[in-house]
Amino acid sequence: MCLSLSARAARRVFAVLTAAAISAPALANPALANDVNVYSYREPDLIKPLLEDFTKSTGIKVNFIYAKDGLIERMQAEGANSPADVLLTPEFGLLTRAKDAGVTAASTAPELTSAIPPTLRDPDGHWFALTRRARVFYVSKDRVKDTALTYEDLADPKWKGKICTRSGQHTYSVALVASMIANDGKEKAETWLTGLRDNLARKPAGGDRESVRDVQAGLCDIAIGNTYYMAAMLKNPEQKPWADAVRIVFPNANDRGTHVNISGMALAAHAPNTENAAKLMAYLASPAAQKMYAEVNAEYPVVAGVEATGLVKSWGELKPDSLPLAEIARLRKEASELVDKVQFDAGPGS
Repeated sequence: MCLSLSARAARRVFAVLTAAAISAPALANPALANDVNVYSYREPDLIKPLLEDFTKSTGIKVNFIYAKDGLIERMQAEGANSPADVLLTPEFGLLTRAKDAGVTAASTAPELTSAIPPTLRDPDGHWFALTRRARVFYVSKDRVKDTALTYEDLADPKWKGKICTRSGQHTYSVALVASMIANDGKEKAETWLTGLRDNLARKPAGGDRESVRDVQAGLCDIAIGNTYYMAAMLKNPEQKPWADAVRIVFPNANDRGTHVNISGMALAAHAPNTENAAKLMAYLASPAAQKMYAEVNAEYPVVAGVEATGLVKSWGELKPDSLPLAEIARLRKEASELVDKVQFDAGPGS
């Protein structure tokens, strides 16, 4: 359950569940009785059902603060006085940043290490995946007949002027480029990224859904996007025509597999409620929570034996790239530099 906090009621709750960045005061005494304090980059509506179920099951009250940006920096500034117990993120770039910033702690809890595959957690135990999403192609049902495409195909001149995507410096894009470096080597990745840039229908802009919108409008034939956006568009009356105009293709399904990103969690370095933090993290890795999380967000569970929803499975079979996310994380800086080197965001012809 997520309640509000005023400076004078610090022992009650420290944040209000909101969809905007919050600058709430620090807890005077964050080690509250039977509480756990969550800092989340993940939007409230996507995590609230699980936290409410956790409270119902355990009696532990969840104090929740959401911000789109700045939580890692806030935890650094708070230092040893930080009230944060658990950090939640919508992708693993933030998790690796948090570890590098020194605001996470290692966990060797068997409930986590036995449930979450090694490729989907930090080798040192500083972060763990909660759900997966695949970086796929949304292709025009009318204009693209190919059913077996690869990321490498995006640089093929036959797709010149037919691809839409978001900024190359967006964390999802950087992760994909890092995976290309890991799989194909830096030199080939640079050639590929240059070819992809030249095949763009427009400068990289907007989000994944806007790219799908532009496929429906005929501006491009292929949009690069995360799988869960299909479910989001289908729920939105304005965006449903965009979703209806495309089908999902899982790149590299016939070889190494499709690149996946994750939502995830980390134990805060100075967690004042470590026992309750451990209970929350174990709960989020449990089959029941995994099933609920996957249903709410239209994502893929990370725990073996927990199936994706019927809608998600209807998009096709996901064969995930087996490359450890920690290896991709190691190459993110190189990937970001490569995006700038080829002037990807300047668009085709740059």
